[in-house]
Amino acid sequence: MKSAFRKISRVGSLTGGTKWYLSEDCLLAAKRMMYSVEYRRFYLRDLDSIVVWPNRLWLWRMALAAVLFGALGVVFWKWVDSTTGEIIGSVGLAWVALELILGPTAGSRIRTTGVSVDLPLVARTRLARKVLAKIDAAVRAARAGVEQPTAPVTTAQPVEPILQTGSESPSGTLSITDPTQTHGS
Repeated sequence: MKSAFRKISRVGSLTGGTKWYLSEDCLLAAKRMMYSVEYRRFYLRDLDSIVVWPNRLWLWRMALAAVLFGALGVVFWKWVDSTTGEIIGSVGLAWVALELILGPTAGSRIRTTGVSVDLPLVARTRLARKVLAKIDAAVRAARAGVEQPTAPVTTAQPVEPILQTGSESPSGTLSITDPTQTHGS
């Protein structure tokens, strides 16, 4: 049996992480914290907005890696062995290069009709466009299904406008009058 939920995103952390699932009527966040899981359901028809922004924390992580591994590399180069210093310095350089390639980390906020929740939707901002496109398509599909009327709507035939000819009009041109007006009474 195929599940109605499909995984669209995963954001890991040291103590757990958050997995995001999408179905035809809701967005589900499964936040794992050590040995427990907390589920949050956001109905697609109630979503107001999802905002993803770049987090400046990734610059500090990159700078910390460069300083720490650079300093350790110099210390090991000078007092232990030049090969060990080169390896440690190379690891630091690779870490900084990887952070630059992956781009900034992301923060996100989900706003629904009654609540605003800060949960990580994607790990990096470069992935946000793809995940948000999936959510947007599901929201459009869910709202298109809601907007259709459930019962047939009966409408009256439209009233044709009355045209006045040149003999009735003082200026001699054709004009459209309001069909609800009564003439002569």
